[in-house]
Amino acid sequence: MLMMDLLKAGMPAISGITSLLRFTALKNLLSVPSMLTARLMSSGASQPDLLAIRDELEKFEGGSVDLEMDDHSGIAVMMLNNPKRLNSLTGKMMVDMANHITALENWSLGKGLVLVGASGNFCSGGDLTFVRKALHYGEEMAAFQHDTLTRLLNLPLVSVALLQGHTLGGGAELSTACDFRVMSSSARLGFVQIRMGLTTGWGATTRLVRLFGRQKALAYLTSAKVFSAEEAEKEGLVDHVLSYALQPEEELSVCKDWLATNYCKHDANLTQAVKASIVQCDLSGDLVDSLRNERQVFGKFWGGPAQKAALEAKIKHK
Repeated sequence: MLMMDLLKAGMPAISGITSLLRFTALKNLLSVPSMLTARLMSSGASQPDLLAIRDELEKFEGGSVDLEMDDHSGIAVMMLNNPKRLNSLTGKMMVDMANHITALENWSLGKGLVLVGASGNFCSGGDLTFVRKALHYGEEMAAFQHDTLTRLLNLPLVSVALLQGHTLGGGAELSTACDFRVMSSSARLGFVQIRMGLTTGWGATTRLVRLFGRQKALAYLTSAKVFSAEEAEKEGLVDHVLSYALQPEEELSVCKDWLATNYCKHDANLTQAVKASIVQCDLSGDLVDSLRNERQVFGKFWGGPAQKAALEAKIKHK
């Protein structure tokens, strides 16, 4: 069944939200391959063979993307690990990230995700050695990254990108696939693709327009301005700036605390339900469908253990 068919049918997977959030139904519900397939089929475009692209990308080795999931806190850390190249992405790293997102889609205890780079740099885009070897493979690589980063954005977890050091080009694009952005006071952020003779390849044009509107997206992408942390916060490109310099691992700890304290302090099922409802509202584009989905999710928690405990504790006004 196509995504729009599911939406028109009232999202039966959402009506069983508790089990959906615990197991693989949520993965299927928020699966970007299904969304891309639906859009491509409805437009008559040819469907990208993502499995074949994955196999090809894996041949471009170097670096890794590493994932740690803490069941106790519900906070995961996904680290881009190619520090000698400022954590630029190889084909293998793109596949690593896609694999880890599958694991996160099925993490029943999860609440939040921090995306960070190793050794004090976030990401400087595509690894140039990989880029030079894959000049014939740009559109296929872009299709794979669109799939992966839309799945990242639609995870049933609250996500934050911790921007340290260099966050340029594709790295800036990665940051827009998270719900929030926290920036080190000394970091730099810029959509510099046009300087490299390129446009955005990992979906940032679409996400920037949706986040900030046409005019600002045009300004960021055509000026190729590199923003300081202060400038980025003023523009609304980031949600929080770390006020003083720390070691990279200390900044990661602060960022995890910021995420946990502000957005991940409640029950995992509830947190995932809120995020899933927002994703479905965003995907639906129809007021009636969106309200129906919201109502069905609400009905599953009304009178449930979490609400009863809150009523007993008289927590509303505390």
